[in-house]
Amino acid sequence: MSLKIKLMDDLKLSMKNKDKVRKNSIIMIRSAIKQKEVDERIELDDNAILDIISKQVKQKRDSINEFKKGNRNDLVEQTQQEIDILMEYLPPQLSEEELETIVKKTIDEVGASSMKDMGKIMGKVMPQIKGRADGSLVNKIAIKYLK
Repeated sequence: MSLKIKLMDDLKLSMKNKDKVRKNSIIMIRSAIKQKEVDERIELDDNAILDIISKQVKQKRDSINEFKKGNRNDLVEQTQQEIDILMEYLPPQLSEEELETIVKKTIDEVGASSMKDMGKIMGKVMPQIKGRADGSLVNKIAIKYLK
């Protein structure tokens, strides 16, 4: 089943169950998908939809950091619920150990020795982990091994 169909089915179910947070989260994803399709005049496949969902998760994580700074725990909790819902549509996330293995292997492959090689590393790792890990975590691990 394609992600679009799954999102539509889940939207209908959340409306029946009066699950407002889930409904709003799914509507947000679907509107982002529709916007991209209209802007680029294309039909998005599941990989492109995963990219959109990953970006939404990243934005929400950034928002949580800002809400914490502003001492808005109500918004932190709501945004975390939204992230949990979005994560259901992403493939299983890689553990930090699995990610470290991928990053180490890539550093060896590209012969990276300094921070100047970060672009090469990120360019090679990110397509491999598409939707399964956050880029900032990859960056943090790479920095650890390049020092």
